[in-house]
Amino acid sequence: MSHQHPIIPREKLDFGLQGEIPKYWFGGDPFKTRFFDAMSTIFPEGEKFFIACVRDFRDQVTDPQLQQEIKDFIRQEAQHTMVHNQFNQHLRAQGIDVDRLEAIQRHISFNLARKYLPKKHTLAVTAAAEHMTAIMAHGLFKRKTTLEQADSRMRALYAWHAVEEIEHKAVAFDVMTKVAKVWYPRRILAMIEVTLVFSIHVLLVTRHMLKVDGFSRWERAKMWAKGLWWLYNPRGLFAPLTGHYLTYFIPGFHPWKSGDLHSYQTWVDTFNGTGSPLAAGDALHAQGH
Repeated sequence: MSHQHPIIPREKLDFGLQGEIPKYWFGGDPFKTRFFDAMSTIFPEGEKFFIACVRDFRDQVTDPQLQQEIKDFIRQEAQHTMVHNQFNQHLRAQGIDVDRLEAIQRHISFNLARKYLPKKHTLAVTAAAEHMTAIMAHGLFKRKTTLEQADSRMRALYAWHAVEEIEHKAVAFDVMTKVAKVWYPRRILAMIEVTLVFSIHVLLVTRHMLKVDGFSRWERAKMWAKGLWWLYNPRGLFAPLTGHYLTYFIPGFHPWKSGDLHSYQTWVDTFNGTGSPLAAGDALHAQGH
């Protein structure tokens, strides 16, 4: 059993996003940069969706602790939306039609999924997505080399986001299992859906961004070959997370039974001591293996 962390909303953080950020802030690599930029365009509408799906069952929660955790979860997700929206202004300035991308996602999430799918299912989708984001937090900061070449401001943004995803990783799951009483097959179906939809969605947005950037078809083909290897090779971004990902399929799974991010406390202690998410991001990165 890993240690459960308190959910602490942190507001009015300054990542220095008002300044100039290199267009290809991930070591000058267009694919790696645009892959993360694609996630940044997805997060705001995605987090609004997660909040709405948890709120569907909030009135049925009788446990005061879970009620407080829901409140703090919502506050954290709202802050994630605000900060990613702030960064997305840079993407707009680069010619990326962020508004159109968000409108498409909003239509799929709210006009289709939340309108036609059972509330229990959209909550199961939320719990699955929260597991995905929590294990990605491990993937980004367990190994120092993963974000070694990233701009320190962007690395700090994703470090903060990762830490808070770990803090609230069990909230949607607990609402799903303790309140909505979602049965195991629906939980697994939702995870399969999230795995496929998230992967396809991010890659499609990445593809769109690289086309907007004006790279030729041949240039993009080379970027994709190198980029997909970076993502999916046996030592790539995702492969080391396979075991952690698969724990979700165990019938007795709970998020706090999964491994913890070993350097979580380093980030918290540094942030509490300095008040700087940039210093905390550097400290978390430095603790990687």
